[in-house]
Amino acid sequence: MSLSVAIRHAFSGFSLDVAFEAPAGVTALFGRSGSGKTTVVNALAGLIAVDAGHARVDGDTLFDTGERVFLPPHRRRIGYVFQEARLFPHMTVRQNLGYGRWFARRYGADVADMESVVEMLGIGALLARRPGTLSGGERQRVAIGRALLSGPRLLLMDEPLASLDEARKTEILPYLERLSRETKVPILYVSHSVAEVARLATTVVAIDEGRVVRSGTPTEVLSDPQAVPTLGIRDAGAVIGASVTAHHADGLSELAISGGRLLLPRIAAGQGARVRVRIHAHDIMLSLTPQEGISALNQLPVEIVSLRRGDGPGVVVQLRCGSDRLLARITRRSADALGLAPGLACHAILKSVAVAQEDVWVEGKDGR
Repeated sequence: MSLSVAIRHAFSGFSLDVAFEAPAGVTALFGRSGSGKTTVVNALAGLIAVDAGHARVDGDTLFDTGERVFLPPHRRRIGYVFQEARLFPHMTVRQNLGYGRWFARRYGADVADMESVVEMLGIGALLARRPGTLSGGERQRVAIGRALLSGPRLLLMDEPLASLDEARKTEILPYLERLSRETKVPILYVSHSVAEVARLATTVVAIDEGRVVRSGTPTEVLSDPQAVPTLGIRDAGAVIGASVTAHHADGLSELAISGGRLLLPRIAAGQGARVRVRIHAHDIMLSLTPQEGISALNQLPVEIVSLRRGDGPGVVVQLRCGSDRLLARITRRSADALGLAPGLACHAILKSVAVAQEDVWVEGKDGR
C-alpha cells in the first residue's frame, strides 16, 4: 500500500499546506491540537472538499482538484474510527458488526471473516450486549471491528484513545498493535501522544501549524531536535531497537544495542527477542569521562551530533550512539561548562529504573 497526499486548504485564521507519502503499515499523523491533523483525515474520508490537492491510495484517486475528481465518501472504501465509538445504541455488538459487513457487500468490497475480527479484538463475550453497557475501551474495540468488517482499503483512526482514561488506554493498545500486525489494511493514525506514536507507528508525519515539519520512521523523527517543538519538550526522547541478551538474578535484563548494552528492569521476553525502547531526553545525563562510584548502571559512549538551544535555559543535545540517535535535555549552563559542541565524544548516563515498563515493547508480541 502507498498513500500519497497533498492538500492546501484555508479556514478563517488558519491555512493547511501539507504533502506526504506513506508506505505500508501504521502512519502516525502527529501534532498538537489545532495543527490540522483532523482536516487531513476528513479530506481523505470525503467529509470536506479542500481548496486544492489530491489523495491517492495504491494509485487510485480519492480526489484531485486539478483533474476535478471527487469520489463520493461511500465509494472510497475507507474505515473511519472516531474519538468516540459512535456505535448504534439500539443495536447489539453483533448487529453493529453486521452493519459493517452489510456495507462491504453493498459496495462490492471483500468481506473480512467476522470470527477472525472478533477473536483478534477480544470482543467475543460482548456480542449480545448493547453499547450502553460497555466500557470506553470495549466500545472502541467494537468500533474498530465494525470499520474492519466494512472492507476498507484504508483505515483512518482519529485519536481513538483520546477520550479514554489511562487504564482503558493500557487495555486497548495491545489490540491496536495486533491489528497493525495481523491485517493488511493500512492505517493512518492521528495522535498528539508521543507514547502512542512511539509504540504503534512505522512511519511518522509530524505536523505543526498546518505544515509538515518532519517525516520518517519513529527513530528518525522522535530523535530529531528540530521536531522537539512539535513533540513537546517534556516528551522529547528517542526510540531505539535492541535485543535481549540475558536475564540476571537481581531482576535486571541485559539488552544489546548498536552502541553498547543497557541494563533495564526485567523484560517479559525470552533471550534473543527484539524490543524497542523509548528513552526520554530528560533521563539522560552527560559526562566528558566515564564515571565511577555512581548508582546509574548505564554509561554509553556517544558523540554529539548537534545542539538545539531554545529561548529558555534548556538545550537539547542529539547524540550518536552506534547507529542510533539519542536526545539529552540539559541546561544551557551545563552545556557551556562542559564545552559541548558537535563532534565531541562523551558519555550518556542513564539509570536503569528511569525506563518504565510501558516504554519497552517486544516486537511481534506486544510491539511491532
